[in-house]
Amino acid sequence: MTDETAAKAQGAWATFRATPRSAKALLAGVFVNSLAGFIQIFLILFLTHQGFSSGQASFALGLYGIGAVLGTFVGGWLTDRLTVRTIVAISTLGSALLMVAILYLKSYPLVLVAVLLVSSVRQLYRPAAQAMLTRLTPSHQLIMVMAMYRLSLNLGTSAAPVIGVALIAVSYSLLFWTQAAAALIYALIALIALPRKTQPAGEPAHQTAAHAPGRGYRTVLGDLRFVAFLLAIFLRGSVYVQYTTALPLAIQRAGVSLWWYSAVVSLNAIVIVTCEVFLTRFTQHWPLRVTAVTAFGLLAVGYAAYAIQIVPAILILGTLIWTLSEIIGAPTAFAYPSMVAPPGLLGRYIGSMQSALGIGMTVGPIVGIWLLNSVGRWAWVWMGVVALLSTIAARAGMRGPAATAGPEEDAEPPPKAAVKAGD
Repeated sequence: MTDETAAKAQGAWATFRATPRSAKALLAGVFVNSLAGFIQIFLILFLTHQGFSSGQASFALGLYGIGAVLGTFVGGWLTDRLTVRTIVAISTLGSALLMVAILYLKSYPLVLVAVLLVSSVRQLYRPAAQAMLTRLTPSHQLIMVMAMYRLSLNLGTSAAPVIGVALIAVSYSLLFWTQAAAALIYALIALIALPRKTQPAGEPAHQTAAHAPGRGYRTVLGDLRFVAFLLAIFLRGSVYVQYTTALPLAIQRAGVSLWWYSAVVSLNAIVIVTCEVFLTRFTQHWPLRVTAVTAFGLLAVGYAAYAIQIVPAILILGTLIWTLSEIIGAPTAFAYPSMVAPPGLLGRYIGSMQSALGIGMTVGPIVGIWLLNSVGRWAWVWMGVVALLSTIAARAGMRGPAATAGPEEDAEPPPKAAVKAGD
């Protein structure tokens, strides 16, 4: 067995042990930052507590979503210009200051500006974090490392609501100061543990942006197959997010206890946290298009199942199906931009993917509730159709570099060499 074959057979723990110290520090910082990700969850409650109307609070939450999309878009641009250490410092220190500012602002327009800025600045680090993990990871381990990255995010976001409720029981001030403190801890981790490289975060260690053949997001949009992938991610995000908006409304209208909504959401979180990294040991070796068709197709089946009837058994079955879709597809989808990005544009490819997902998850709730109000349970059939369209787009757009292409894929010359950089 060759060294590379042995490495490919490694599971999550062996892969984690083989990652450089700086990559482990980055994953730890992501976990800490997401563990205290309270603002989006409790923003409406905080603003109504401050005396603003529910309509004003809802608008602010929508603005937060827009800011998150802008943040990943700008973060991708910065990733191709600055070091990850610099970007994480800007993101964490800036969001900490803005977080505390929201606590003391009384003017609604100023609150909106602060919300937009804090959501944008808070997301700046995400393309850089993924880009740096790419730089530090051999290509055959990239999907597993992206599963670990998602585990860091999901562990934090799963625990955040429980911690937030406990903090609110004391005061909203404690909630905001705790989130600011978590951001500062992430900044400290970055300043201590991340390498002081002169290359942009999105550059392989052996080359600089000056050698990049293409510049800007126009180059990304000129890659038509990658645009098809972005369309797939947008459509997938618009369907996936329905569990947060249309699903609880449908459960309530069906006369089913909302306890079942809490149960299926908890089921999704538990299965993702406990099973995704383990199953990625096997799915990371699948051909990209097999992964795309399987994962995106299961999303269609899972959400369309809700059209049968909103009863506990169907709720559990549908949720398990689209949860399996997430487990199979998400690590590969997160890794894919790094597989195909040309030199000098890694940050923008990653930022484009994250922005497409963010736009889908911002638009999806509006369309989903409109469909539910218009056609009732047939809304779930339409959501399944949209997920099938995303499957077609993913099948058309995803291609494998020669190093990772399976027998069913279009093998193309690898756009970049995978480099395991040192600390």
